[in-house]
Amino acid sequence: MLTVVFTRPRKWNIFFKRLFDEINGIGINSLPIVALMSTFIGGVISLQTASNMSSPLLPAYTVGYITQSSTILEFSPTIISLILAGKVGSNIASEIGTMRVTEQIDALEIMGVNSLNFLVLPKVTAAVLFFPILVIFSMALSMIGGWLALILSDLSTTETYVLGLRAFFETSNITYALTKTVVFGFLIVSVASFYGYYVKGGSLDVGKASTQAVVSSSVCILIANFLLTQMILL
Repeated sequence: MLTVVFTRPRKWNIFFKRLFDEINGIGINSLPIVALMSTFIGGVISLQTASNMSSPLLPAYTVGYITQSSTILEFSPTIISLILAGKVGSNIASEIGTMRVTEQIDALEIMGVNSLNFLVLPKVTAAVLFFPILVIFSMALSMIGGWLALILSDLSTTETYVLGLRAFFETSNITYALTKTVVFGFLIVSVASFYGYYVKGGSLDVGKASTQAVVSSSVCILIANFLLTQMILL
């Protein structure tokens, strides 16, 4: 399947038009859910850390440091990707699956169009390009959410929190997070496209394929997260 997907598009103007459509559908339309989840979970991380800091040996800026490291290393790349697997993956599987059962894909192939390349390549490219932007957006909002939660709860000051965010910061963690995000984006789109493209039956089977796509892509993300962590961090 992938060897057919990654062939050279016959008409680049059509490819770029579909690419921008997919960036809008996959990426920009996901901004609200990413913003909501990131802000509140960042707040929860900072509040839980602050409420459990009972040891006087821990410096006050530990809350900011833990919020920063948890967000960059795990929350934004992995949890947001799992959320996007549910939103984006189900949409892709349903869209392609509906085209399959209504014979639109067969019509494309009768006209001599490489249906896999035409349908899947713009989606994969959009995910690989835009998912890292979503994750960077998520990182920023998570830290802002943590700051708001601490200030509103009067558990820390802005100066202490910012000091924690800057403490022991490593740019390699950003590289690690974005590398994971690119892999996760590819897995989400390719797995969802596979289940949608090869669905057989009617509308009920499209729904089953959509569910299977979400479950399978989520499992693939968790396995890939474990393997990438071993390869990059250890």
